[in-house]
Amino acid sequence: MLRVEAVDTYYAETRILKEVSFTVGPGQIVAILGRNGAGKTTLLRSIMGLTPPRSGKIRFQDRDITGLPTYAIAALGIGYVPQGRHIFPRLSVAENLRLGALMRRSGPPTVPAEVFEHFPILKERLAQPGGTFSGGEQQMLAIARALVGEPELMLLDEPSEGLQPTVVELMTGIIQRVRRDREVSILLVEQNLGFARDLADHYYVMESGTVVLQGPARELENEEAVTQYLAV
Repeated sequence: MLRVEAVDTYYAETRILKEVSFTVGPGQIVAILGRNGAGKTTLLRSIMGLTPPRSGKIRFQDRDITGLPTYAIAALGIGYVPQGRHIFPRLSVAENLRLGALMRRSGPPTVPAEVFEHFPILKERLAQPGGTFSGGEQQMLAIARALVGEPELMLLDEPSEGLQPTVVELMTGIIQRVRRDREVSILLVEQNLGFARDLADHYYVMESGTVVLQGPARELENEEAVTQYLAV
């Protein structure tokens, strides 16, 4: 589904990512773990073409997407939920979702009814401005907006950030159902080890722009091997 091969990304002359390599298989949830400044968000931005790599390759479904413009990458079937949600606060829920629907590759740009099966609260508040929602509700709207574009791969940047434990538990169930029902692959950037452990099939740990540890998610039960790279 996704293959990142020896990617180097710079901001001006500062090297942020250093030969980063990993894969995401069909239907997999892969977690990228690491503390602030490890390069996790830059990695997602590199995949989406927002901060193009200076060297290395990014392949999606065996197609080289390295250096493609962001709109072209999204049109191939990659949905992106950035850190901080980035919904349109003055637009209604319905308007936010219709913008996401413009990325649909089959049928008219309408919002599929099945999206509301995952997010019933959004159906109840279609006319409400997104900016009036709580943090957890905004995160649901951001994920739903990406989902209506019918992605085959979703990139989620810190979806549990700032959420109460009960909302994190709710978000865990939603992401699990989305993966199961839509057969979508998910690349999850997180600092919340428990959240990642409950969702992921495989994990990679980043430090200073480099992958320093990886393995099947069941290894996260032994937190000592990972927490040394997550502690502030």
